[in-house]
Amino acid sequence: MKVVILAGGLGTRISDESAMRPKPMIEIGGQPILWHIMKIYSHYGFHDFVICLGYKGYMIKEYFADYYLHTSDITFDFTKGNSMTVHSNVAEPWKVTLVDTGLYAQTGCRIKRIQKYIGAEPFLLTYGDGVSDVDLHALIASHRAADTGTLVTMTAVQPGGRFGVLEIAHDSNTVSRFVEKAKEDGGWINGGFMVAEPGVFSYLRDDETCIFEMEPLAAIAREGRLHAYKHTGFWQCMDTQRDKGRLETLWEQGTSPWKLWASS
Repeated sequence: MKVVILAGGLGTRISDESAMRPKPMIEIGGQPILWHIMKIYSHYGFHDFVICLGYKGYMIKEYFADYYLHTSDITFDFTKGNSMTVHSNVAEPWKVTLVDTGLYAQTGCRIKRIQKYIGAEPFLLTYGDGVSDVDLHALIASHRAADTGTLVTMTAVQPGGRFGVLEIAHDSNTVSRFVEKAKEDGGWINGGFMVAEPGVFSYLRDDETCIFEMEPLAAIAREGRLHAYKHTGFWQCMDTQRDKGRLETLWEQGTSPWKLWASS
């Protein structure tokens, strides 16, 4: 499966950092949070990425263009025609497609604009600002075991009261209602790390106002085609400086639960 990462937003809630670079490029432990997300997927054997770019997307392109410079020891020898030697280069088994999906495009529009890179296959989908220790193989198994006709399975988490909520049927884990940015405390919320069938593209518009988390997911939920995979482990988004500080502290202490690749 290909992995689609939404990495084009303006990041206004962490504007001290995002004024300088796109939010997915904000660093945790010396590496962009985008890198951390990709390492999670790669740990489970998913190495083919399609990244939706927008705000300052050129910086993400430059990062991957110069990946070896960021991750390896380099010798520049100016006495021999400006030669460059890469020492013990760190190779990732990644294929990365970077797609300009518009500066102001909303999430639904961004996903619609990468349809040609996905084709008629199921794909994985997440946001470029959140990490988790979610078991991606169990997530996919849950999606495949869901009712026939399920289009999207999202990882449902319980972080507290500043996010929207999902109403989930206890017997089947079918999502009966999806409300983004509601005020209820303690509910299950959309934590990203989704599995989507190609049929989801028919709910999206190539219109910059199309927000995936509003009309499309609400319609899919009304039809009983939105499934939830309940994750009670670690999950953290990076919306604010406080969120970034928490992730940095966990990384510095060597207790970062999302660093699954360290055990492989």
